[in-house]
Amino acid sequence: MSPAAFETPAEAERSFENLRTAAPELVARITHVRDGIGWIWVVPGARGLPEIRSSRPYERYATCQNAFRRFVVLLGKLADPTGDPAQLPSGRRRLRPTDAR
Repeated sequence: MSPAAFETPAEAERSFENLRTAAPELVARITHVRDGIGWIWVVPGARGLPEIRSSRPYERYATCQNAFRRFVVLLGKLADPTGDPAQLPSGRRRLRPTDAR
């Protein structure tokens, strides 16, 4: 199972913006990993193919659920990236002092 891949940065940015605006309605399917031990969350997209998924497996089902909930909350809290330069992709924004470590 693989998440979506994008041909261009603009494609990825459009997809992220769509994801950000859909955050309150996102529903995940929590399933066992194929190889190994643990749980992952997957948000199905078109035709049931995975749109996004957790970056790692979680040992417990409840921990996986909570990770998805946190992801949705953080995604929903993102400001409109056109109004805040710190929210833009790294190639389009100035570095903050803490980024230059």
